[in-house]
Amino acid sequence: MINLKDFTYDELKIFLENMGEKAFRAGQIFKWLHSGVTSFDEMTDISKELRAKLAQNTYIGNLKPLKKLVSKDGTVKILWELSDGESVESVVMEYKHGNCVCVSTQVGCLMGCKFCASTIGGKIRNLTAGEILDEVIFSEKITGKKISNIVLMGIGEPLDNYENVIKFLKNIGDKRGINIGYRHISLSTCGVVPNIYRLADEKMPITLSVSLHAGTNETRDKIMPVNKAYDINELIKACRN
Repeated sequence: MINLKDFTYDELKIFLENMGEKAFRAGQIFKWLHSGVTSFDEMTDISKELRAKLAQNTYIGNLKPLKKLVSKDGTVKILWELSDGESVESVVMEYKHGNCVCVSTQVGCLMGCKFCASTIGGKIRNLTAGEILDEVIFSEKITGKKISNIVLMGIGEPLDNYENVIKFLKNIGDKRGINIGYRHISLSTCGVVPNIYRLADEKMPITLSVSLHAGTNETRDKIMPVNKAYDINELIKACRN
């Protein structure tokens, strides 16, 4: 079964055309998906026939909140259960300039940074583009706070899940959906240099944040294994690029 939220708008349009449907249906369905519907029956401007056809071959992604913690300053931490029983966390934070959600991009993490709890059990799997999108949609729903900013700084290394993260960024910035501007999005990396260059080539004006944690290769090697593959000089060169 296909999670419709894993499609970009263009992919959704091609998928529907291959089903014999008109291209304009993609805009209707894309808008519904990004508004947070959880069933095809909620898509009231779509025919029953098309809804039934979609239900046979696809599903609408959803997240189940397992736990919600609220701090005195209004910060909300949410533990989500994914469709396969795995779990990730999101955090909604209030600022003067708006509400920001910190999203996870992987279940666990492969990077092995000594100071990070996310990597203790290793990497279990990548999140799909639709699952990352759902962190934004359902964080807004469960808190009642309109999200205006996103940081990809939760569980996982975003640049180790490159394709799905890029697809998520394209979807979240699409004017037909949630439409959060790229300048309101920050992506954090421990220093996966080849994908920093790839990200630069995407020409997305997001903010790149780097978890440096040490000013010398000797110290960084001890706490961040990624530095043995891409040292500080290579990292800084990629960031300048």
